[in-house]
Amino acid sequence: MRIYIFLCLICWTRFGYLHFPTKINEVPKNPEDNRTCLEFSKLNAMNSLKDLFYPKIRINLLMYSRGNAKCAEPLFESNNSLNTRFNPSKKTVWIIHGYRPFGSTPVWLHKFTKAFLKHEDVNLIVVDWNLGATTFIYGRAVRNTRRVAEILREYIENLLIHGASLENFHFIGISLGAHISGFVGKIFRGQLGRITGLDPAGPKFSGKPSNSRLDYTDAKFVDVIHSDSKGLGIPEPSGHIDFYPNGGKKQPGCPTSLFSGMNFIKCDHQRAVYLFLAAFETNCNFVSFPCRSYKDYMSGLCVDCGNLYKDSCPRLGNQAKLWKEGLKKKTEGWPLRTIAFLDTSSQNPFCTYYFALNIVALSETMRNGSISFGLLNDLGVLEYPRLYEKSKPFANLQEVKILAQFANDIVNISRICMMYFQSTNPYCSTCQYKIQSLVLKSLTHPERSPICKYNFVLKERKRIDLQPDACNKQMG
Repeated sequence: MRIYIFLCLICWTRFGYLHFPTKINEVPKNPEDNRTCLEFSKLNAMNSLKDLFYPKIRINLLMYSRGNAKCAEPLFESNNSLNTRFNPSKKTVWIIHGYRPFGSTPVWLHKFTKAFLKHEDVNLIVVDWNLGATTFIYGRAVRNTRRVAEILREYIENLLIHGASLENFHFIGISLGAHISGFVGKIFRGQLGRITGLDPAGPKFSGKPSNSRLDYTDAKFVDVIHSDSKGLGIPEPSGHIDFYPNGGKKQPGCPTSLFSGMNFIKCDHQRAVYLFLAAFETNCNFVSFPCRSYKDYMSGLCVDCGNLYKDSCPRLGNQAKLWKEGLKKKTEGWPLRTIAFLDTSSQNPFCTYYFALNIVALSETMRNGSISFGLLNDLGVLEYPRLYEKSKPFANLQEVKILAQFANDIVNISRICMMYFQSTNPYCSTCQYKIQSLVLKSLTHPERSPICKYNFVLKERKRIDLQPDACNKQMG
């Protein structure tokens, strides 16, 4: 296999597909203080070729802060002194990339550092282990993950001497980087404040015991986003809360054909990163729903989010830390670990908007019926949602809860347009169905007041436009 790869690379070189770097890390000066800006190691497929015969590993720590958001500086100077921009009292975010078979710089890296620093004033450290991740032998990169963790131990112990705190460390690991974060957590006996795993790598890790991969015991709070669990990602839950967007296997908008090239291979895997980023860049809360399975979620069996944090659903992204706060106050019998599901749109920023519709019916004859509804905004635009509901939503009279997902956020609702369908009886144009109450609440923005309607009548297959009322206190 190695000879085959070698011959392929020789052919690619002859036809000009491989380019040798002139100087690695040759970068401009920082205009603020004339210091040299560090860059992520620029490697290519030739480095992967060299790794076949002369494997090496090197760690560079690129530090950013709001004072040098556009210009990375070394975390430690040449004399081993700590960068003066590092503030031990602030939160420290560590970003660790994954496998780089062709040595390229992660396309999301600059966007990630920019978004995080805009959102939060932190010490931000990019762990550049590109020389170690750039190899054609995936198994070698996997073995290097433990070596990277051991090297990071020395740097972290030095930071602790300077007054930093493990509690204030947030590791964000992508693919193999998620497991590196886990190994660091194991070294420090689970005392890291938080680890976020963005589609932790599956090959060589799936099915392994907890001491051989990222695990919820590796930090005080571990949240994981699974976006390619049937491909490059790990399917098993690994955190205190594991998010499975769109079921966690295939992501909308990603190519479905091999003819799309590398994007077909990596799109689903990288979606976890872009969802985490989108949660920074929009006012959309990526709310999710604790549920036993994606099938149950799709069937509308998991409308309630629980009341761990201000009656809010857990939120994918950096806001997952709100769920961490809830864990500290968990009620008796509430599980320590949670899996949660949500659906997204197919394009950046991937937002959708969830509402819960709660109906209390008085008519026994509605037992086998179903509801469709839409919302009319103050501009006169009527939008219909995707409904997550049981096949017979009124099977459990009196109260019915329906989960609805809209493509757009609807803030000012002027009308609720509703229609009822009886599924078993013949069509009855004169039948009337009494509704005691209707409550509509935004789950994406739980801080908004719900809207209600009381004591109205539905007729079969006839649309009714309801002007919402203020809710009674017991309903709100």
